[in-house]
Amino acid sequence: MEISLPDKFIERIKEDLEDEADSFLGSYHDTPKRGLRINPLKTDCDTEKRIAEGLNRIPWESHGYYYAAAKTLTAPGRSPLHAAGAYYIQEPSAMAPVSFLDVRPGMCVLDLCAAPGGKSTQIASLLNGEGLLIANEIISDRARILSQNIERMGIRNALVLSHDPKCLALKFPASFDRILVDAPCSGEGMFRRDVAAIEEWSPENVSMCAERQEWILDAAASMLKPGGRLVYSTCTFSKAEDEEQTERFLKRHQDYRAVMAEAGTGIRKGGATGTYRIMPHDGYGEGHFIAVFERIGRQGNEGEINEYGYRGMKECPLNSKQKQSLSPYLEFIQNTLADGEFKARLTDTDRLFMFGKNICLRPACGIPALDGLKVIRAGLELGEIRKDRFIPSHSLAMAMDREDAARSIDLEPDGAEIRQYLNGQTLSCTDRMIKKDPASGDAGWTLITVSGISLGWVKASGSVLKNHYPRGIRINTVC
Repeated sequence: MEISLPDKFIERIKEDLEDEADSFLGSYHDTPKRGLRINPLKTDCDTEKRIAEGLNRIPWESHGYYYAAAKTLTAPGRSPLHAAGAYYIQEPSAMAPVSFLDVRPGMCVLDLCAAPGGKSTQIASLLNGEGLLIANEIISDRARILSQNIERMGIRNALVLSHDPKCLALKFPASFDRILVDAPCSGEGMFRRDVAAIEEWSPENVSMCAERQEWILDAAASMLKPGGRLVYSTCTFSKAEDEEQTERFLKRHQDYRAVMAEAGTGIRKGGATGTYRIMPHDGYGEGHFIAVFERIGRQGNEGEINEYGYRGMKECPLNSKQKQSLSPYLEFIQNTLADGEFKARLTDTDRLFMFGKNICLRPACGIPALDGLKVIRAGLELGEIRKDRFIPSHSLAMAMDREDAARSIDLEPDGAEIRQYLNGQTLSCTDRMIKKDPASGDAGWTLITVSGISLGWVKASGSVLKNHYPRGIRINTVC
């Protein structure tokens, strides 16, 4: 793989790395590392074992695996399992920062620079449906991609925003238990994956990135609770964006300290306290820098935060008039979902709120008041009532387990019917595929799954099942 690196980049690397410079620079001519992360929100241990068969595990992520293109998996990004959210394709070293965040179920976590969503969905898997994830991306087009990935991975407790970090800092003072700042950077770790990153690189761009990172970090600093943890990361090797950036941050914020954390195989300790690096010539990933901070001034006994979760102004639940109009929704839930915990949550009207025309489900800890926020996705969007009928959202289907559905059809990942479904075609309503309700004779809304993992809706109409897979994400699949 031939790559022409900028001369000034080479000069700086030789100065910074000295004896290691040749090995480092030589790594840019090797094949890029590829990885995927199994989604535990939508898979069990047996499913993960089947998907990951023959793959090598990534040392810092328990659900992360290396894969070699055209060997273990064929076009994993176009697989029906990818469409179902069974896994997220993610550069291996990009999985490392979240491992330093120490996320626990019930926490309120902010991913400040979140698109396209790899680290956000990784955080959500650690929250395991408890607490609240706020994923923010300032660029609106990228925020929509982030929202689509939140939906695809079946995440129920996320709020997706598109704001300047300075604006968020005014809205959320001392509000989060954990904050991840995976900052925009000069992207030196992407050189062998993306030629455009090389073309855009310059010493001036490195300086510009460092200035931007500084004010992003300052905004993040004000939003962390005392005793909370902030992780800063980049995919670059510039000291101005990395070690020097963290040193300047600690000088500006006397209420923060660097935190020493356990670094496993493939992760080096950096040149400053509480900093860590993944280097491409070590053979584990494309490269990442990580710094871990804690806000001083802890609360509660034994130095722990009193209560995890969101404690600020919250979005109001449905009012009495709105609850009275829920009959089509409640009828849908009664007829379409199987009895169980998820159905109970969806029928608890105190957990519901309105976002535009959509009925949404909030996390148990509540969701921030949405007024004044540029919201892309609000909690779990369930659907909307149109002409006295409830139309379920794709998000609801993706967030369901197969056992949550009263009716489901499981399709084989390498079969013709799954390709038809993902292409938006109708399916045949045969006895083999689905059993109709004996009382009504109507199959109604039915969950489509692939290898037992939820993928979308169909609705029976005569002898066919009408396809409700969203037009904007329909794909031609390969097996």
